Amino acid sequence: MAYFQPDSSQINTLYEQYVPKIQPSDILTIVVTAADPKVTAPFNPMSTMISGSITQQTDMALRPTYTVDEKGNIVLPMLGEVHVAGMTRTQAIQKLRLDLSKYIKDPGVNINFNNFRISVLGEVARPGSFIMPTERVTVLEALGMAGDLTIRGVRQNVMLIREIDGQKTMHRLDLTQQNTLNSPYYYLVQNDVIYVEPNKSQINNSKLGANTNVIISIAGLIITVISVLTR
Repeated sequence: MAYFQPDSSQINTLYEQYVPKIQPSDILTIVVTAADPKVTAPFNPMSTMISGSITQQTDMALRPTYTVDEKGNIVLPMLGEVHVAGMTRTQAIQKLRLDLSKYIKDPGVNINFNNFRISVLGEVARPGSFIMPTERVTVLEALGMAGDLTIRGVRQNVMLIREIDGQKTMHRLDLTQQNTLNSPYYYLVQNDVIYVEPNKSQINNSKLGANTNVIISIAGLIITVISVLTR
């Protein structure tokens, strides 16, 4: 099945135009660093739990996380409420560095999404939800994690469901057209849902399967009644 068949369109997709923004209910991992680790202790409340023998995986699990509330704020030690909704990860880092500079000289800040989840449903090999290690994710990468579309999936009408500020919107993508690479929905944001609908043949087969069971049941009942009456 051919994807992105060439046409006259120019490919000019820029990720910077579609960088995911922080939204309410996002969970952010925030780590503050400095030349003197002691001064960062109030801003890394879980750091006291980390020992020298701890593994990197456990270290990541123990790093402090902050949930963005419905007003778009997080609450950090000493800084109090900080509004981050609507910002990109880079913008939030710059803001926190500026705020922290009142307490720490040349602070370093690292922010990561802790719940950047994408769901892929429908006619794919392995439907499910996937936690992404980075926020730079394309439709193709999400479909690849789900094992690609099956032969019964409609590639010309893939649905993307996106929620921004509590509002859900639906968008259609034609994976057979090169121009789809220019779509503003080619890059995904957190909580996007991709749905691949089945083709007509698969729909008809499903209907046939359900109807066949009913027909067989009725036929079996009729044969039983006839055999009883003709004894």
